[in-house]
Amino acid sequence: MKNWTPYLFFSDKFLDSISWFMKIGGISIFPVIVLREKYNIKHPYWKKAGNVIINHERIHFQQALELLVIPFYVIYVLEWLFKLPFYGKEAYKNISFEKEAYSNQIDLQYLKNRKRYNWIKLIF
Repeated sequence: MKNWTPYLFFSDKFLDSISWFMKIGGISIFPVIVLREKYNIKHPYWKKAGNVIINHERIHFQQALELLVIPFYVIYVLEWLFKLPFYGKEAYKNISFEKEAYSNQIDLQYLKNRKRYNWIKLIF
């Protein structure tokens, strides 16, 4: 499963249409990662920022793969709903999948050494 790679697309219009609560830079909707168009620019700043976001979304891609896709999205939403009364607006960042992705997004080698189901220890 680690050899599977997502398809990358760049579309501000799509991301704006699904950004109801906050502006997002990218989203992983298996088997696709959609990113803001600025991350497709060859300028060194945007290339570096784009690599970090791509890595973040690839971590989600691996999480979805190990849960056979649909359960990933079900658990994601249920965990967000459960944490919403406790964390409010910060519930999103306290989802175990997001905790793993945010804490490892800068390490572009993370997925090579990542243990499967690593997000579980971040639930509580």
